[in-house]
Amino acid sequence: MKKFSFDLQKVLDYRKFEQEQAETELAKALAVENEINQNLKTIAAQHVASNKQIDGHVEFEDMMAHSQYSNLLEYQKEELLKQLAQAQIVIEEKRKVLTECMKKTLALEKLKEKELNDYKKALSREENNFIDELGAQGYFRKTFN
Repeated sequence: MKKFSFDLQKVLDYRKFEQEQAETELAKALAVENEINQNLKTIAAQHVASNKQIDGHVEFEDMMAHSQYSNLLEYQKEELLKQLAQAQIVIEEKRKVLTECMKKTLALEKLKEKELNDYKKALSREENNFIDELGAQGYFRKTFN
């Protein structure tokens, strides 16, 4: 019997390639989200440090400088939160694409597995038939000789 070959192997390989690409794109989007979160943590730490630094200062210039710095940090935080919201939308889109790719790949893999099982069963039947024929030939040789 001929060697097993899956007729849709090239399609399956392409689907796997698409899935790998989708995984890579999702990883990039998650990296962007992590970077934004790190920047938010840095701003929060700067805000805390600034508040600790201004404690005990009652001079007007120091208070104004602190206020302006706090406003700058708030503005940066708001911008990062906008970027984070956009990044999360992109991540959800990338997850949907990845999910679709995984479904298509899984369907083809299941089809390949089914065809392989059918091939193995046919091969087993063919081997059993061959063995039966050999046994029958040996029986006839002994009986009729």
